[in-house]
Amino acid sequence: MNNIPLVFWLVPLASITALGMAWYFFRTMMRQEEGTDRMKDIAAHVRKGAMAYLKQQYKVVGIVFIVLALVFSFMAYVMKVQNPWVPFAFLTGGLFSGLAGFFGMKTATYASARTANAARKGLDSGLRIAFRSGAVMGLVVVGLGLLDIALWFLILNSYYGGHPTALVTITTTMLTFGMGASTQALFARVGGGIYTKAADVGADLVGKVEADIPEDDPRNPATIADNVGDNVGDVAGMGADLYESYCGSILSTAALGATAFALNGELQLKAVIAPMIIASVGIFLSLAGIYAVRTKEGAGTRQLLRSLGLGTNLSAVLIAAATFAILYLLDMPGWLGLSFSVVTGLAAGVIIGQATEYFTSQSYKPTQSIAQASQTGSATVIIKGIGTGMISTMVPVVTICVAIMLSYMFANGFDLSMSAASISRGLYGIGIAAVGMLSTLGITLATDAYGPIADNAGGNAEMSGLGEDVRKRTDALDALGNTTAATGKGFAIGSAALTALALLASYIEEIKIAMIRAVEEGRTFVDAAGSAFNPSEAGISDFMSFFQVTLINPKVLTGAFIGAMAAFLFCGLTMGAVGRAAGAMVDEVRRQFREIKGILEGKATPDYGRCVAISTRSAQREMILPSLLAIIIPVVVGVVLGVAGVLGLLTGGLAAGFTLAIFMSNAGGAWDNAKKYVEEGNYGGKGSTCHKATIVGDTVGDPFKDTSGPSLNILIKLMSMVSIVMAGLTVACC
Repeated sequence: MNNIPLVFWLVPLASITALGMAWYFFRTMMRQEEGTDRMKDIAAHVRKGAMAYLKQQYKVVGIVFIVLALVFSFMAYVMKVQNPWVPFAFLTGGLFSGLAGFFGMKTATYASARTANAARKGLDSGLRIAFRSGAVMGLVVVGLGLLDIALWFLILNSYYGGHPTALVTITTTMLTFGMGASTQALFARVGGGIYTKAADVGADLVGKVEADIPEDDPRNPATIADNVGDNVGDVAGMGADLYESYCGSILSTAALGATAFALNGELQLKAVIAPMIIASVGIFLSLAGIYAVRTKEGAGTRQLLRSLGLGTNLSAVLIAAATFAILYLLDMPGWLGLSFSVVTGLAAGVIIGQATEYFTSQSYKPTQSIAQASQTGSATVIIKGIGTGMISTMVPVVTICVAIMLSYMFANGFDLSMSAASISRGLYGIGIAAVGMLSTLGITLATDAYGPIADNAGGNAEMSGLGEDVRKRTDALDALGNTTAATGKGFAIGSAALTALALLASYIEEIKIAMIRAVEEGRTFVDAAGSAFNPSEAGISDFMSFFQVTLINPKVLTGAFIGAMAAFLFCGLTMGAVGRAAGAMVDEVRRQFREIKGILEGKATPDYGRCVAISTRSAQREMILPSLLAIIIPVVVGVVLGVAGVLGLLTGGLAAGFTLAIFMSNAGGAWDNAKKYVEEGNYGGKGSTCHKATIVGDTVGDPFKDTSGPSLNILIKLMSMVSIVMAGLTVACC
């Protein structure tokens, strides 16, 4: 067994602290008044619908997990092409990811009415309850993530400790629980996205456009389903999404560290635990940022954004400073360069967040110009929104490119020789940059989970008939939530790009382990020149040469085209799913308006349950095919095109998926806030022709920003995770 340094115990301590503070924030929120009987009743409807959906989703996902675990067991114990721990690690990854989403959504469904009630007292009261309730999600995600990592590290270390390649085996095995987390996240994101957008589109098109009634009006049959959807999509889905991003960045960096410093056992162990320690310290500093968030009565969107920005930026600055101390005290060679790699990741996250805010907030010109385009109709709103979304990809893509190059060069001391040692250390730098970007996830996810809580609070205020002053405050909180949600999606997509790049290197290492296992069983590998290839002595560049991973290899190019196609195919399937589900919702809302007399006069109660049932059934049915494609495509490419094809697939999927995800998320966010800008009284205000044109734009943008766009970052990582888990099968078929 490897001697575990005392500093490692900071990891479980930080995870327990995060979970303890999440519980404290939850109990503090629950002690607040929920409001009037009407407010309590509406919140209960939303809570019941959200939990019913999640229960049904977990049944479907549970079946998928059991089948996949049996497949992995067959590969491990019968075919002998996989580590025997993989089925168990896969299941725990999915379980913890699901728990993160469940706890976050449970909190959100209790917090919305309390936020609306607090807004009756003042804007700051509403902001604090909504934000600290969102912090429950952030802290649960990082707490469960680090707890899962710490437990598996201790278990595997006690089993493999003392073996010369123990840390390499431990870290690559731990990567497989990332596949469980990614699989759960994709189902949660896709299913939740289909659910929420089916309800949202139905509520908007029939309620606001055709019936000319306000958003969240209790006369609209789809309004409860819409509020439920905010929770299952933007809370449970986002929580599971960023759980796997967080764990994936830490695990891939640990695996790269085990490889880069394999010749020095003591240094290798430090490189493995360094990302865990940075993430642990990030939890404590995220708490400092959470307590710094507050605002003044009458604050506008810019002032509210500054309030949240104060908390997130404070945490980022503190973790940047702390990183230098952490790596220095660990006595890591090149600690200064690695520290700057972490700072690079943090800076990239801030820049992407600011760029997303600029292109999606109604406080800035891009979104205002979309609202201005509404004067000439909905078509020009669509055209302007698409153009804005496309232009918005430039800053995040350039930022990620610069971050990749800088973090790589900082980590290897600006050594551009492309030697095996230089490449390994550089890739470790990219991985630790991703850890830096996600180290303050406790607060950055809080700003994202805040959005649907504020949205539901506004809905509750509208349906409960609270005063205009209360509705004005909840509208301000909701408008802020639209921007923070867009910023959070951009942040998640940016972190996915760095994590996926680190996972590419981890895939090569897993191929190496599979080949060594095959050699031990008597298999011989011969290169193109007819010479024997010894995988145990080869570096990353040697493997690239052996598998002929070059741009003139048709297998690589074919894989790259398939990867790019997979991103568009996935988006097409999820957009089509939303369209079909929304069509069913529109028909149902129209039917109720037509057949239930007195709804529009407020004399009859709509059948809310029927709309909830339509969204639930549609989401469960439609999420299966897109989610399974992410698992099937890497397996088929690996069997048919081998390692070269898989590397092409992952590269093409990363490049196309990252850019497409940024475009869709930002375009959708800009359309949404252009509608909000008109609703604030610009270009005729609510009910005007311009308002209806922006509603159409928002309706198109809904599946862009809440279904297809944010799901793409999971697709990118899941294909990488599947490739890693199936590396043994790929080698067996070579």
